[in-house]
Amino acid sequence: MKNILADIRQTLIDGIDENTQKTSQNYFKEQIKFYGVRVTLVTKISKDVYGLIKEKSKKEIYILCDELWQSGYIEESFIACNLSYYIHERYESGDIEVFEKWVNQYVTNWASCDTLCNHTIGTFIEMFPQHISILKEWAKSHNRWMRRASAVTLIIPSRKGLFLNDIFDIANTLLLDEDDLVQKGYGWMLKATSEAHQKEVFGYVISKKAIMPRTSLRYAIEKMPQSMRAEAMKKE
Repeated sequence: MKNILADIRQTLIDGIDENTQKTSQNYFKEQIKFYGVRVTLVTKISKDVYGLIKEKSKKEIYILCDELWQSGYIEESFIACNLSYYIHERYESGDIEVFEKWVNQYVTNWASCDTLCNHTIGTFIEMFPQHISILKEWAKSHNRWMRRASAVTLIIPSRKGLFLNDIFDIANTLLLDEDDLVQKGYGWMLKATSEAHQKEVFGYVISKKAIMPRTSLRYAIEKMPQSMRAEAMKKE
């Protein structure tokens, strides 16, 4: 697999796009480490690599993912996220320990957080819903990325109408969080939830609007009808 890792890195270097290199940092407040490769090419590289390693054991693929995460390069983190998602049919209950390590030790920006959580961890939670309790623990973490992860992991499941009560539990834990990326994360979770449970999310927002940060509130109501948005934004 060392040759695979070296080939990935050389392909990323060969794929550097000058404009992407100039603009990549613009999307982040924190300093990120990047090659400057377009996301579409990163996705293609991920698929090509998976074609070469799909017969490898899950453990070997996770080790490769871990090495990609350790580099700190955002493009390598995306490839790790993609590879770990491509093998979702092989997930087992204990894999949550691997995913938790990645969030806690390696995630340093919202894009890596969301890519990992929306697909890999979100799919895992759908497959093993008993582990939703772990997300509730993440919501209490001192690590801002763990807290954001507790919410954005549920974006896709929430659109399917799943985990409504658990979503409100996590929103309650994060409600007064002062970190804007956490506020946006749980606001996004509520917005996604409103696609299947508009009435319930609206009721929740109205009940919390006096104390909910405006950033979270605006995200939560974004897909609601104008009349509901006006009611939610109205100052008492």
